Amino acid sequence: MTHTFKKSALSLSVVAASLMATTAIQAASLGSTDIAFTGYVKADAMVSNYSEGNLGAGSIGREFYIPSLTPVSGNDEGTQFDSHIRQSRFRFTSNTETPEGDTVTGVLELDFLVTDGGNERVSNSYTPRVRHAFIKYKNWLVGQTWTTFMDVGSLPESLDFIGTTDGITFGRQVMVRYSQGGFQFALENPETTITPFGGGGRIVADDNAVPDVIANYTWKQDWGYVKVAGIVRQLSYDDGGAIDDDETSYGVQLSGKFTVNNGDDIRWTFNTGAGLGRYAALNASNGAVITANNELEAIDSMGYSIAYRHLWSDKMRSSIMFSALDIDNDTSLTGTGVTESTYSSRVNLLYSPTKSLTVGAEYAYAKRETEGGLDGDMNRIQVSAKYAF
Repeated sequence: MTHTFKKSALSLSVVAASLMATTAIQAASLGSTDIAFTGYVKADAMVSNYSEGNLGAGSIGREFYIPSLTPVSGNDEGTQFDSHIRQSRFRFTSNTETPEGDTVTGVLELDFLVTDGGNERVSNSYTPRVRHAFIKYKNWLVGQTWTTFMDVGSLPESLDFIGTTDGITFGRQVMVRYSQGGFQFALENPETTITPFGGGGRIVADDNAVPDVIANYTWKQDWGYVKVAGIVRQLSYDDGGAIDDDETSYGVQLSGKFTVNNGDDIRWTFNTGAGLGRYAALNASNGAVITANNELEAIDSMGYSIAYRHLWSDKMRSSIMFSALDIDNDTSLTGTGVTESTYSSRVNLLYSPTKSLTVGAEYAYAKRETEGGLDGDMNRIQVSAKYAF
């Protein structure tokens, strides 16, 4: 359900108070601007079993699946139970008609994932974080939203935050984007992640001189769509000493969705490139590694995913999914402690007794292997309840 009201002399404090007080928001006149408040409340509980130990307290991998965090060595088998409401989110959307007959749209969306605050002893409080904040006018978008290199439509219906995490490109960042028909072109905020020579902790450099350049095209048909996207970007690092180098990174992604006659659908992705780094599998691999000559060398990777959703009835459906990532590391530069490959599979059953309410259960299996031959796996059962408004 979407609650809409129009611009008036009501103060923002009064509007905010009414939003907090009730979900049955009363209409108010705000001139030529329509404002919608939407979102959902979601509660998750999961039991995770790891073949090679547990994830530490506060680890983001206990909120949702992160391919690079599956433990691969050092401990015995371990099991952990976690529950949270961090995926809950709320979104404000405003649309203002201009005297010229156009519309200016503004979006602000927040949730509670990947943030600090509170503890599980008493309050379980979480700090909100900004997901989306952008302006749209005619063919232009300015602000933070999904990267143009990502295909949101190819993501499966999963209780996990993403589902096919290993095989997809993913990111939200500030950009300027132009759209025309099925074509999109964007300049997006750059960032470089680097592996030190010989291996070690990740270096996050902020030394780029130019934005990432991304374009995509979507071909839509009655049966679904196919999307192709490409990226060219600069990998840069200047440590103020011996290292001051740039490397060109590039990649492509093909993705799509195919709807069959009974309402089932198939969603898929394939991506490959040199130096995709943070764009692929939540930064399971860095974009570049430092060579013995203090230069940057891009790291190649390939990811893919496929998901099939079956409708058992108008209220019940299931998805089965698989995704994988393969990384081509030069171990003479990266060392053998880096991730070589990850994959995961999931199957779920979701039931919606009414359109706004969904409950479900999901089983996931994931495995990670390093260049040194270490590996570990995860088995996870997750149950969720979600109310969308």
